[in-house]
Amino acid sequence: MTDVVIVAIDGPAGSGKSSVSKQAARRLGYGYLDTGAAYRALAWHALAQGADTSDAQAVRAAASDFPYAISLDPDAYWVRVGDTDVTDAIREPRVSSAVSGVARVPEVRAQVNDLFRRLAAESGRPGVVIEGRDITTVVAPDAPVRILLTAAPEVRAARRSAELQGEDAAAVAAALHKRDASDATVVDFLNAADGVEVVDSTDLDFAQTVDAVLSVIHQKQAPEAGTRSRRPSHVS
Repeated sequence: MTDVVIVAIDGPAGSGKSSVSKQAARRLGYGYLDTGAAYRALAWHALAQGADTSDAQAVRAAASDFPYAISLDPDAYWVRVGDTDVTDAIREPRVSSAVSGVARVPEVRAQVNDLFRRLAAESGRPGVVIEGRDITTVVAPDAPVRILLTAAPEVRAARRSAELQGEDAAAVAAALHKRDASDATVVDFLNAADGVEVVDSTDLDFAQTVDAVLSVIHQKQAPEAGTRSRRPSHVS
C-alpha cells in the first residue's frame, strides 16, 4: 500500500467510525473502506449456507468460498456476495448477532486483512480511509495517519439506538456492549497504541467530529504545519 495514502481509523461500536470515515474520505477525495462490512457479509454468507457461525470450522469452510466485493466510492457504496447485493441485508439483526462468531476466527481475520490491503492497494485512489476494529495495529500499522475514534459508552449506545429506529433502546445498548466485550477478547480497539491519535467525540456533533478527524489527518500529512498551530483540545 506504499503508493496509496492510508488513513487508519479504529474504534468501538457506535463511535461513528463509518459515517465519519465516509465523510472524511469524501472531503479528501479518498476511497472509503468499511472493513466491518466484510465480516458482516461473511456472516450473511455463512448463514445463507446454513452454517453455525459459533463453529470455527464451519466459519472457515464458509470463508474458503467467499466471493466478496465492495465499493470504495463513498458516494456509491455497495456490498456484494457473488451476484447478490447484501448492502442492506448485512445490517439485519440476525447478521449482527452472528458477526462476532465469524470475527473471532484467527485464520478468517488473516484472510480478510489480506483482502483489505489488496483492496486499498488496487483502489486507484490517491488515498483510502480504512475503518474498523484493528486497522491501526494489524491491517495498516505503518499507515501515516492512525486514529482511534471513541466516545463515552452511553453516548455510543444512544447514537446506535437512533440509527436503529423502531428497536428497543435498552436492547440495542445491551447488544452493543455485548459485541464490544466479545470483540475485545480478539483485538484491543478501546485503547490507542503508540503513535495513534485519539479523537473523543463524546461532546462533539457529527460535523465537529469530521473536522477533528480531518485536523489530525492534515497535521500528520504536514507535520511542519501542525507544529505551528495549536492542537484542538478534543484531540489527544
